[in-house]
Amino acid sequence: MLLPNSYATFALDTVDMKFNTKTVHGGQENTDPAYGSVMPPIYQTSTYSQSTPGGHKGFEYSRSGNPTRTALEKSLASIENAKFGLAFGSGLAAIDAVMKLFKPGDEIISTNDLYGGSYRLFTTIFENFEIKFHFIGMQDASKIEEYINENTKLIWLETPTNPMMNIIDIEAASKIAKKHNLLLAVDNTFATPYLQQPMDLGADIVMHSATKYLGGHSDVVLGALVVNDKNLAEKLYFIQKASGAVCGPQDSFLVLRGIKTLHLRMQRHCENGEAVAKFLKTHPKVDKVYWPGFEDHPNHDIAKKQMKDFGGMISFTTKENTLESATKIVENLKVFTLAESLGGVESLAGHPASMTHASIPQEERAKIGVVDSLIRLSIGVEDEGDLIEDLKQALG
Repeated sequence: MLLPNSYATFALDTVDMKFNTKTVHGGQENTDPAYGSVMPPIYQTSTYSQSTPGGHKGFEYSRSGNPTRTALEKSLASIENAKFGLAFGSGLAAIDAVMKLFKPGDEIISTNDLYGGSYRLFTTIFENFEIKFHFIGMQDASKIEEYINENTKLIWLETPTNPMMNIIDIEAASKIAKKHNLLLAVDNTFATPYLQQPMDLGADIVMHSATKYLGGHSDVVLGALVVNDKNLAEKLYFIQKASGAVCGPQDSFLVLRGIKTLHLRMQRHCENGEAVAKFLKTHPKVDKVYWPGFEDHPNHDIAKKQMKDFGGMISFTTKENTLESATKIVENLKVFTLAESLGGVESLAGHPASMTHASIPQEERAKIGVVDSLIRLSIGVEDEGDLIEDLKQALG
């Protein structure tokens, strides 16, 4: 299965563009050739006319390709310094496509601290197809080699991890993957390509829940994969087309619009995140604060090496260390919204044990630190003083 014609060329030469310029122009036409529209049009169509059987202009049916989705896919590839991008109906649909590269008997090594939905997909869906998963701590990347055997095919990691903000050395993991002829996939949702570019560090696949920072406004659900290898891209495109978990043109348009301000939003997320993290660390009712920017955060030096800044995701526990104390705090927040998800312009608070990570068994959650008193914050772009005052009154 060959990639669609729309993947063949980029309209603009984006290779030498700086990141901030790529978010606006990467992989895009200067203007729409039909009417000069500055923004890519929303092609709200399911099918396309043909001059003769098989004679079309690069698109035949919107499951296999849509011009708005293609514009997004080229943008995704550009900002991740990759050659090919694929957009899906959700982040889990993107992960699902990666898992369909494998067959019964294959083994996958995954970090043990990862999004609950990823864990659920791996254990309740793909383990039924006799794919074996090893969930391990990867803060010391050398530990990965202990679990590699002749059946291992993929290393799957998040960094920073969700929700404990653990940092994994992508370059070190890549060297191990290449040594053993394995694929390395990195979930880059928390960091975004503004902060971290796994392809440049040796990853084979980068995945995003574009619902989060790439979309940036909590108004769309979408997933993404980017790769450099053409053969791998063609396999994933075949799965995308054959399985049909694609995103629609309206959602593609919204994420493409979000990407154009990614660099501006991420700068404020990072600034506010640092201010909130430092406030929480000195608060008498707060026990532990998990944020990669602290010098005593595990693998802080690796975070400094592979990230531009430390992001707007923070987790913390209370001194009382009870479910009741965490519940009281999140219920009393005013500026922060108690809700699942992250990465929007608005600040969100969540309780991982009962929300995003509820599908992980309690004993497994406890092993990695997802205790009942843990609260996860997604720091938005509001005024930092208002966010700190809100936390102060909720903690008080």
